[in-house]
Amino acid sequence: MDMEDPVNVLGGQLADCGRDPVTGFFRDGCCNTSDEDMGSHTICVVMTADFLAFSKARGNDLSTPMPQFGFPGLKPGDRRCLCAARWQEAFEAGMAPKVRLDATHERALDIVRLPDLIRHAIDLH
Repeated sequence: MDMEDPVNVLGGQLADCGRDPVTGFFRDGCCNTSDEDMGSHTICVVMTADFLAFSKARGNDLSTPMPQFGFPGLKPGDRRCLCAARWQEAFEAGMAPKVRLDATHERALDIVRLPDLIRHAIDLH
């Protein structure tokens, strides 16, 4: 995987997802990925209270701070590179958070469908 010129799901250059708190598998603010990223942290989402509750109920508590891991905990409005499979699970349950397509890595399309992402896009309006 070439991280020098990462591409988003629209075919353009991958934009930053979030730096406050910093996100991404490589903690570079982008949804870059590689073969080491087993979770495919490739979808840039905007957190909602409903999604945070959904994720916590599924065993992935993203809202509780874990300072020992440098994780401040997420709140509604925070942007995060989310695992594509978790987004798909939330989508199927009607709980998918909004997506920034320009910051979502093209490798997300290995797991999710572009029309589904487009329906949840915040950057096409």
